[in-house]
Order: sequence, then C-alpha cells, then structure tokens
Amino acid sequence: MKRLAATVLSILFLALPALFGAIAQAQEQPRLRVDLDQLNPRVVTTTTTSLTITGRVTNIGDRKISKLGVRLQLGSRLATEQQIGDVLAGGKFKDLSATDFVDLESDTLEAGQSAGLNLTVPLGPSSKLQFPRPGVYPLLVNVNGTPDFGGPERLAAVSLLMPVLGIPGKAPASRPTSQPATGLLWPIANSTVHVVSAPLGGPLTLADERLADEMNDGGRLDSLVGAARAAEADTKVSSSLCLAIDPDLVATADSMTRGYQVATGGGPAQGKGAEIAKNWLGELKALVAGRCVVTLPFADADLTALTKVRAGDATDSELLNSAIGGATTIKNLLGVQPQDGVLWPGGALDSQTVDTIGKAGVKTVLTDSGKLRAGSPVLGGVSIEGTDLRAQPIDSLIASALNGSTGSTGGVLDASALRSVSTQNGLGAIAFRAGLGGQTAGQERSQLLIAPPRHWDLPRAELTTFLDRLGDFFQAGLATSTPLPDLLDKKQSGAASVNYDPQDLASATSGDVTAKMSQIDNETLGLSSAMTMDSTKRVNPADVIAPVRLALLRAASTSWRGSDSGVATGNARADLDAIRSQVTVERPKQTIALASGASPLPVYITNSLPVGINVRVELKNNVGLRPTAAVQTQPIVANGAANRLLPVEALRAGRFSVDVALSTPDGTKLGSDARFELTSTEYGAITIIVTLTAAGALLLLSSRRIYRRIKESRAVRANEGVERVTEDAQV
Repeated sequence: MKRLAATVLSILFLALPALFGAIAQAQEQPRLRVDLDQLNPRVVTTTTTSLTITGRVTNIGDRKISKLGVRLQLGSRLATEQQIGDVLAGGKFKDLSATDFVDLESDTLEAGQSAGLNLTVPLGPSSKLQFPRPGVYPLLVNVNGTPDFGGPERLAAVSLLMPVLGIPGKAPASRPTSQPATGLLWPIANSTVHVVSAPLGGPLTLADERLADEMNDGGRLDSLVGAARAAEADTKVSSSLCLAIDPDLVATADSMTRGYQVATGGGPAQGKGAEIAKNWLGELKALVAGRCVVTLPFADADLTALTKVRAGDATDSELLNSAIGGATTIKNLLGVQPQDGVLWPGGALDSQTVDTIGKAGVKTVLTDSGKLRAGSPVLGGVSIEGTDLRAQPIDSLIASALNGSTGSTGGVLDASALRSVSTQNGLGAIAFRAGLGGQTAGQERSQLLIAPPRHWDLPRAELTTFLDRLGDFFQAGLATSTPLPDLLDKKQSGAASVNYDPQDLASATSGDVTAKMSQIDNETLGLSSAMTMDSTKRVNPADVIAPVRLALLRAASTSWRGSDSGVATGNARADLDAIRSQVTVERPKQTIALASGASPLPVYITNSLPVGINVRVELKNNVGLRPTAAVQTQPIVANGAANRLLPVEALRAGRFSVDVALSTPDGTKLGSDARFELTSTEYGAITIIVTLTAAGALLLLSSRRIYRRIKESRAVRANEGVERVTEDAQV
C-alpha cells in the first residue's frame, strides 16, 4: 500500500508542473486587441481641460469576456533615460493616481466581437489624474475583464509617454535656461525593393503596384511629402527639417513617369501609376526647392555588407562608390544640391567601412549615438578616431521611441495603433531630451538631431500632428529650431570610435548574400572587360552593365534583412543572365557533314548588345572531335553577327555531336551552349598519321617478340641435342 501511494505521489509530482505550465502558457496568450483611434491632446499644457482616448477592443481569444472596463493610470514623473526605456519596454511602474473604470460600449464580448472604447478624463485641480509639475509622465491605458472560467484580470494595457508642459489650471512654469539646438531628418525612402529589372533601353519592371499606391493620395510617400509641405506654414518647423532622400526612389519614380511594367504570374502587365508617379515627383520637387537635403545610400544599401563583396580585391570600390554617390541623381532629377559629403547610412558601420567611405569622399556621417564609443556620453558632433570624418549623433532614445517601441502588455495592438503610440512616445522622448526630464549634471543636450524610422509609415494626419507638436515645443522655448548645416558647423565636442558589436553582426546582411553578390560582381567584371564601345552606336559598356550593379546595391538593401539570399540576389542574377544571353551561338538546323577529316567547323555568332564584345569559342563534350589550333579571341561588332570557321579534326568516322560554348577572354560564360550534330566519313590527316605510326610501332614490337621466340626455341633444341649425345656416350 505504501509503495502504491509513493508511486501515485511521484506521478503527481511529475505531472503537476507540466499541468500548471500549460495553464500559465495558456494565460499568456493575448485575449484582446486594442485599436486606438484618438489620443487628445498629445501634450498637456496649462489650458488643457480634459484627456480623451477612443478606440476599439476586440476579443481575439476563444472565451467569452465579460465585465469589460477601461481606466487611465498615471505614474511618477520620469527623471532618467533608464526610466523612459522601461516604459517603452512595457515595464511596470507605481501608480501616482488613477481614474475609475469606465465600461466599454459592450459589457460582454464573445470570441471575435469588438466594442468601442471611449474615455474622457477631466483635468484640473479636482481631477483624479494629478500632474505635480511639468515633465514627462508614464500613462497606462488599462483594460480589465473577466474571461469565462476565470476571474477579473488585466487583459490589455498600453503604456504611453505624456509630455506635460504646464499644470492644467495653474500658471505657466519657468522653462529650462538652455534649449538644445534641434534638427529633424525627414526620410523619403522606399519601404522595400520594388524594381525587378531596368535594362538599358528596355522597360522598367516593378514587382507590383505598391510603389504607385504609396505615391497615390493617402499613401505612405504622399503623406510624407504632404505633411512636410503643410509644415511650411510654421517657419521654425520648416527650417529644422532636412529631407533625407533615397536616390533609387527618385530614379524609379522618374522612370515610372515614362511607363513601366508589373511582373505577374502570367507575364509582365502594363503599370497603371505613370501619372501618379508624375504628380508625386512634382510635389517632391516643390518640397525640396531651397531646402536642406541629404542623401541616403542608393536603395538604402548596407554599406558594411558592400565592403564584404570581393573583399580580397582592395582596388574594387565601384559598388560602394555607386551606393554613396546618389547626390548627382538627386540634383539632376530634383534640381537641388544635397549637402556635400553628408551621408545617413542604414545600420551600423564597422571600422573598415568608415575608413572606406572616408576615402570615397564622405565627410560627415549621421549615425545613432549608441554606435559611437567614447570616454563620456556623446552629446554633440565628434570626430571619428583614425579618420577625417565627423559623426553627428542621432539621439538613440528618441529613435527607439519613434521606431515602435511600445509598452503593450497582456494584449495586442493593431498596426495603426502601434504607429500612433510610437509617435506619442517619440514626442515624450523629445520633451524629455529638451529639458523636461531633469538632466543629469554634465549631460545636458546642447544639440539634438531627431531621426524617425527610415521607412516611416504613418497617416498624413499623424505626421501632421507630430510636426505640429514639435512646433509647440519650439514655440514654448523647450528647443531651438536649427537647420542641419548649422548643427554641422558647430565645434566638435571630442573624438569617438565606431561601436560595431555582435548584435550588429547578427542583424547585418548575411555572409551567404555577400558571397553570392561577390560571385555576380566577378562575372559582371569579366563581362565588362570583354566589351568595347562601338564607333557607330557610341554606347558606353558601363551603361550596359549598370543595371546589374544597381541590382547588386538593391540586393544589399536593409529591407532584405532576414530574407533568403536567393531572393535578395535573384534580380541581379537575372539581369546579368539577360545581358549574357544576348551573345549566342546559333544552333544549326541540320546535321553538319564534314567533307574531310580535317574540315573546319562553321560557327555563326550573334551579338544583340549595343556594344562590341570579344568572345572565345570552346568545344565541350567533343569526344569525336578536337580543335587543331589554340582558341582565339573573336571580336563581334555591336548588334552584329559573324561566321567563324574553327579548325578541327575528326577523331572517328560516323555520326556524333559536340557542344559549342562562348565565353569572354577571362572565362565568363556567355549565352547558352549550342549542340552541333556532325557526320564524318574520313579521318583527319593527323589522325591517320598517328594511327599509321601506332600500327608501325605495333608491327615492330610484334616482329621483335616473334624473333625472340624463334631464337629461344632454337636454343632449347640445341641444348636437347647436346644432352642426347652425352647420354649415348655414357651408355
């Protein structure tokens, strides 16, 4: 009996942790999705009378939820960067005050059902939300409910940063004595790689119509341009803006205006966004006129990855130069000269990349302050150790807030709500940096460079709200509107080195991608070296292979991170193959009969490229045939063809086949191999001579062997005769 009890207890001991673990895991699954529609106001001032939050709550679990309610909880004033980071990460904070729970529009939600969230809280001396003094406060939107088979609990919560410039109902407070010189980068860049192919003289082909949709009314790119144009009414906001533009986007939009194709499963279809691209490009031209503009790397390419392409060839920096040389494209297409030598690269830079771009003409790098290592916090422009480069730090705390770090706990935020929350948190982080956070002595910001996500995706109304509130900060004296050139003119505050850590290495473009890029780049170089400018066509060979180079830059785009290497490099490979396939050997329509064993093999080579090219003809799988002369380089004129007679010799009579292949002088493959069917009734002269020589040698060897056998036979018979004579004498 005791043994049975012990066995039962052992089973329970093993089973209970697994059971409770399963229950805990089930409880961790989100039950609600919160869709926030409105937060008003975004900044609390002395004249603010109420705080309103609206949205919807959806039951995304598998149980009915009842007794649903929402309330606001206010935490203590945030005084350190760590406290800001904790709120952004969804960390818990101690309540300073809280409102009562207010019912949702529906008290009960079945699985899949949703209900409106509408909460308005009066602000003032008698409010349940009391802000003791100006600053940045954590605000929690807390949704509680009771799931079936459970008790009341918090089912969703969203943490926000709320800037408080003044206490409602009280006199304005004094402002910080010093205001940071503040500039704002405004990114106009592709959200992903759109171009499939863009051959010289051929149609532009896009992956889909997403780019046209982003340029159309209400689209992502239309909203970015429209919000920035609307901000021109506020001179302080307008002067603080510096547009960061991707030259690949501008070049693609310009090509779209002349018509383009869209890749589909059934083949390319005519694109419908030519007029949309034309209108958007016109708006962008109007926006950039007379403004500060900086270039992004072409296609937002990972510059560190580009230095790993053909890393063993120290002389090859053409890809990197193309990536950072987009200023000419912007000037030609938009009519504005970008800031000389100023670059905002995507991702972290290692020391090799920093050194390389410095030698390529970059003078100033705009980079995350967290990627600069120095003996003290980097609060302004610094020189990069070992180079002539200047690094202008982008505030990492603000960037993290704007990038979507949000304290959503226990539930799920939909995409639009997440973006709105990130905007609000960005405003809170800016206010904190501008002096509402009680800066640590010696760490006051004299300069502040703000950078939203490079692929910023917000509705126009949200972007406008962000710029309007930034204008409020300027108007309130929290920050001083400062153009980027003025920030860059300020004296450097010291020196720093780049901080390329293991996390950057893990998130960088993979080695598999750079290896495939290196292979394609090597083949492109071999193809280019075989090309010559035709005196009549006057086409530069570099223009023919430029689409491959640009496709390689797109393969290194930061938007590809985490994708399969074949996907990232597929377009570059296809572009290269499309060029090579234009130099071909025509396959004979009938069997070629060799009149003699030494008859030459006729080969017809066509070149559809607008440049001349030097080719070499090679024979493969040529068991019955061999060339009788060294392979010679054959020049083929642009858009031309040529007949070549290859000196060959048949090694046997009868019917056989041989593959004819083309390559550049350095061995880069061209076109596809052509199968030649041949017949031969005679051997070549050399083959006959070799055969007769071999037969003669065989005859001599056979004769020698016969002679030796006869000689040995005679010697044996002679020995036998001597032995008989000896035996007779003995008898």
